[in-house]
Amino acid sequence: MEKPVIHSRLLEQIAPALPKDKPVYLVGGGVRDFLLNRETKDYDFAMDSGSLETARQVADILRAGYYPLDEMRHTGRVVLVQEDGSRIFLDFALLRGPNLESDLRGRDFTINTLTVDVHNPNSLLDPLGGVADLRDKVLRSCSPTAMEDDPIRILRGARLATALSFRITSDTLKQMRQAVPSLKRVSPERLRDELFRILDGPQPATAMRLLDMLGVLPELLPELQLLKGVSQPHPHVFDAWTHTLKTVKNLERVLNILAKEYNPDESTNLMMGLISMQLGRYREQLDVHVNERLTPDRNLRPLLHLAALYHDAGKPSQRQEEEDGRVRFIGHEAESKRLIRKRSHALHLSTAEIEHLGRIVGAHMRPLLLSQANQAPSRKAIYRFFRDLGAAGVDVCLLSLADTLATYGTTLPQEYWQRHLQVVRQLLEAWWEKPAESVSPPELLRGGDLIRELRLEPGPVIGKILEAIREAQATGEVITYAQALDFARSWLEQR
Repeated sequence: MEKPVIHSRLLEQIAPALPKDKPVYLVGGGVRDFLLNRETKDYDFAMDSGSLETARQVADILRAGYYPLDEMRHTGRVVLVQEDGSRIFLDFALLRGPNLESDLRGRDFTINTLTVDVHNPNSLLDPLGGVADLRDKVLRSCSPTAMEDDPIRILRGARLATALSFRITSDTLKQMRQAVPSLKRVSPERLRDELFRILDGPQPATAMRLLDMLGVLPELLPELQLLKGVSQPHPHVFDAWTHTLKTVKNLERVLNILAKEYNPDESTNLMMGLISMQLGRYREQLDVHVNERLTPDRNLRPLLHLAALYHDAGKPSQRQEEEDGRVRFIGHEAESKRLIRKRSHALHLSTAEIEHLGRIVGAHMRPLLLSQANQAPSRKAIYRFFRDLGAAGVDVCLLSLADTLATYGTTLPQEYWQRHLQVVRQLLEAWWEKPAESVSPPELLRGGDLIRELRLEPGPVIGKILEAIREAQATGEVITYAQALDFARSWLEQR
């Protein structure tokens, strides 16, 4: 008996819902990833009729969500939510063209045209030579007009090439460059989704370099163009654009070193090894954190990479050169925050994501400033850090490590790095191990208590007193209800 090209429990589950009297083709990434031994969460099915009805029946069998993705093209989507909150997408669409081969020739890359008829899983259909390109690690467009037909394929090509470590053929590269102006007609949502797939992939910095080489940045992330050639003073060893790419690359390395499934090969040099020694105890918590979702479609990991891309975006407009030749970027954090919020709105991110990104970018210098002091951060400083940032403070810590590594390159002093790591460790320790001490002290009294005990009128002053009490709790000055009332009386007398 022949061995099936694809053996999947999910395909077995949906088989009863598939029509028996017509071919149902599994096409593209699902086949490609199976042949490459990679996990896939996207399954594309093509049929000559009945695609919407089949999608509904599959959703019923899986007890999954369903919605018509594109009714004009008869495309239905089934959304299966996993136990960890991640989602698997099964799209059912009509063949685009009179037959399967014409449909495949209208797709993006040959490696995405590999096809299996679910009713005949022993046979792989490959009319465009996708298997050979898969074997040779080559990314080749399906037709001379593939990029112009759908310009989002430019971003998809950059993502696939970097994620799979494939070489893009010269003809395909030429098509990609020529189609860049047509990105203007791609919806913000599609641009956003493909960008976030890149930022959530294994090599976002490499993908960004490729997009820059193709001339995509002015259409996708125009604010970043201005970073090129902006010189920076000591201790910076790179211009602002190179520094930004190095920051993204170092963030990849930091996240890999602190990943739940730790790879010791990532920490072969001293500076990386010190990260593992100082912060490795938080791998479990960090894994949960970066996989949290502010919206069902995206977790925090790609958001953090986007923050890294924009953390210095405000530097070009804030650059000042003093009379003595010193270069300064006063206020660049606030300007960078404004720019990331502007771009986030343009990409149609959620309100929660926009606020989260703004907090990270606007505060990315704070751990560095804390580490430049000659003493450990005080309980008050730690309290104020997380009061202002909440959970985004964790992301700020991670970004600050990548930012520092990118600033110094190979010139990073070990003593300075150890001090920075110690500050980050204290912040993470407070957040995860001692929250009641200096992050979110327990509530000793409420506004009503102040109004009753001190005979105050309701108003803004009540909130100010409560905040002052919480800060005093964080520093250890206030522990009991009586002390909180005494502190409130003293606070009022001083004002």
